Amino acid sequence: MAREADAARVGPGVETVAADGFVDAVDAVVSLGGDGTMLGAMRLLVGRRIPILGVNHGNLGFLVEVRPEGLEAALDRMVAGEYSVEPHSCLDAEAGGRSFTAFNDVVVTASAQLRAAVVDLFVNGAAHGYYRGDAVVACTPIGSTAYNYAAGGPVISPSTPSIALTPVAPMSGISRSVIFGDGDGVELRNPGDGEALRFIVDGASAEPFEPGAALRLRLRPEAVHIVRFDADIHLQRNRVKLSLLDLPLRPDQLIELVPPQLRERAEQLRRQDDSGPADPPDQVVPALRQQKLDPL
Repeated sequence: MAREADAARVGPGVETVAADGFVDAVDAVVSLGGDGTMLGAMRLLVGRRIPILGVNHGNLGFLVEVRPEGLEAALDRMVAGEYSVEPHSCLDAEAGGRSFTAFNDVVVTASAQLRAAVVDLFVNGAAHGYYRGDAVVACTPIGSTAYNYAAGGPVISPSTPSIALTPVAPMSGISRSVIFGDGDGVELRNPGDGEALRFIVDGASAEPFEPGAALRLRLRPEAVHIVRFDADIHLQRNRVKLSLLDLPLRPDQLIELVPPQLRERAEQLRRQDDSGPADPPDQVVPALRQQKLDPL
């Protein structure tokens, strides 16, 4: 079953229903794409205990676990109940009487290019200072490896229910990341000095943030449930992907991230090199690909 809007993507053999009835009609959802597609599926199911299976047709894929060639086996395991669910939190945002959902982050910037954004911070109704810089990033734990990380913010474990606020290129005011608990109400205000701002939800929709307006943020724990078949393998893959973001790892720690079968193949090639001619390089890489030993 698919939404009517996705009919052309799934083909004629799949039943389609209206978007407003889709969520009530399904027992599980399969997301075919990368993390962006997965975020869209997650927004559909906020507050519902419906498992979401992510199939990675993208690149890094922090949220998705299954490769396309493994989809059939994954569906069989889901039907048999051989899986667990991993809860993920989201940010409930409210501004101007409208509500928004962010699984990665909400970013406040100036509306005009090359202008500084000035933002006041209130926590549980009390003033906590202000920001002045290129932007302010409010992120969830799973969003901490995105813009927050690029801005020098902390990487937060998904098991820690929290909101991180990180200034981007701060000029004055709060200059470091601050982390708040899931019970804290965080409010960012445009101080009303005439400078128009905007906020961007999950890197997609940009909304106006007028002078005197307030953007209220609160973490919603366990907003959605992601299907996991092997949490250890998923964690290892994410460690490899984070190493690509230049996390400080020693060479011996990087070796530990390489799957055992790939290490064994490398050891075989090393022994061949010590005892005699090894496979030509142009034959080794295709051989590894045939064995599906790509760690990513």
